[in-house]
Amino acid sequence: MSQLFEDAFGTKPDVTQFAPGRVNLIGEYTDLVGGHVLPMPLAKGITVEAGRSEKETRAYSHLQGETVTLDLGGAAQSRWTDYVVGSLVMLQSAGIALPAMNLSISSTLPAGAGVSSSAALEIAVMRAALALAGISMTEREIALLAQRAENEFCGVQCGIMDQMAIAEGTAGNALSLNCTTLAARNIALPSDWCFAVIHCGQDRQLVGGAYNDRRAAVEAAATALGKDLKDCTLAMVGTLGDPVVRRRARHIVSEQARVGQAVEAFKDNAISRFGRLMNESHASLADDFEVSTPALDTLVNTARQAGAHGARLTGAGFGGCIVALLDASWAEAWWRQVALKQPDAWCVQL
Repeated sequence: MSQLFEDAFGTKPDVTQFAPGRVNLIGEYTDLVGGHVLPMPLAKGITVEAGRSEKETRAYSHLQGETVTLDLGGAAQSRWTDYVVGSLVMLQSAGIALPAMNLSISSTLPAGAGVSSSAALEIAVMRAALALAGISMTEREIALLAQRAENEFCGVQCGIMDQMAIAEGTAGNALSLNCTTLAARNIALPSDWCFAVIHCGQDRQLVGGAYNDRRAAVEAAATALGKDLKDCTLAMVGTLGDPVVRRRARHIVSEQARVGQAVEAFKDNAISRFGRLMNESHASLADDFEVSTPALDTLVNTARQAGAHGARLTGAGFGGCIVALLDASWAEAWWRQVALKQPDAWCVQL
């Protein structure tokens, strides 16, 4: 990777840091209410190399093929650089004195696919900047600052799941996370299970602030009920008058219950039960939260017909990826069947 840095800046990097992407196995949008989630880090991710600069701070993106001088005093520009600038600004807001630096960014993650490339970029940039400055922070502190970068600088009102899954998750494990207390526990995946992450061929687009609209509906439900949704029952949700708000809240409450049941299925090595919960989750996301698309629905159905125990969209929806649960011994054959029926789909991780 260092050759990319040398080509861009004419010197060798001083530090190199990596942050993985993540796939959420179940618990979609429950982080918005401080609920429970069950994500897993991916093998693919983002690498950031950093070196001191004599003057301005610059960032080179291998994916974008450009070098940009960063204005740490400016506003968001609706570009990839927002995640870099926002991360550095949040470090400064935490009292970290950062030197001028050059950053080289390379990625094996697809952007806009629902596998949290933005959070991986934020955390990789923070790790590299801190290493360059010779300052240590806990992974939890980094995750919280990365969430602030997304919320306050980039303007996406995400929860803490993505940043925590990337910062504190470990390979081969799912992270059982309470998004209120941040209590986190890595749970080893059964050796004969395989979670396949497949892109539907349609890039994810949060068109018209759809993500923020759903967050607003969730908050409206909590206000109407006078209680956090993570503490509500489906019977309580049924009393909501606004049908859209009621559907949004119904997804959150039912999904929260599914996460707890999924953790128990892990413990019991109950692959069929876990798969059924994934299928229920997708139906709720499609019907009540309305974040699926025809391309995602078709791929989910194909995945199940090809032998997956369960399949669901993962991430914010509106395109991007699904995650499917398979017998590990059947994964390659399963993917060949899916690829034959869905030629636009492609494999992120198998």
